[in-house]
Amino acid sequence: MSFISPIIGTMRRALIAGATATLLFAGAGGAAAAPPSDASVSAAPAAAHSPYAQLRPLAALSAERLATGDLVAAAKWGTGSPIDDPARERVVLDSVAEQARQLGADPEATVRIFRDQIEASKIVQRGLFREWDADPSRAPAERPDLNEVRKEINRLNGELVRAIAASPQARSAPYCAPLVTVSAARIWYERHLDPLHTAALARSLRSVCG
Repeated sequence: MSFISPIIGTMRRALIAGATATLLFAGAGGAAAAPPSDASVSAAPAAAHSPYAQLRPLAALSAERLATGDLVAAAKWGTGSPIDDPARERVVLDSVAEQARQLGADPEATVRIFRDQIEASKIVQRGLFREWDADPSRAPAERPDLNEVRKEINRLNGELVRAIAASPQARSAPYCAPLVTVSAARIWYERHLDPLHTAALARSLRSVCG
């Protein structure tokens, strides 16, 4: 999985180079910042209504949602259930579009972001299936209840829709991409994401900006 290396390199560079932008847009004002360390990035303050504070929940919730991909994979493993489930995906996309409309958010933008969330989850599931095929001793010993897992996914979907609805200006601003990258880098650092989940997190955030 050598294609993952550039993504991890980007995450590491964002932890260093992106901290100044984080401080600026999080309400630290225009004062010049000293070259930051990883620790300073981890402790960077965020004002409640700053662009960074609006965008970081999108990365955090995306990472939480990706973690459910492990449970979905474990629930499907050995059952013959396909990873691709167009009927379930349609239900999810229709649901989040309706939630967006109720919140006065853009349903098309919401659906775009959720398409990426779904594809990112499938990256995790396919990656885990490959690992378990190659080494069955690493396969899950217990099978989660997929219906219960989907309840958690639905809860996270609702939180993510609300985060999307709360961040239209930040998501359309020119500084969106660097701040989302910094947010993803912090999540990668805090959660110690492995290469598979690092690549999936990057995929899940592809349509956040713009």
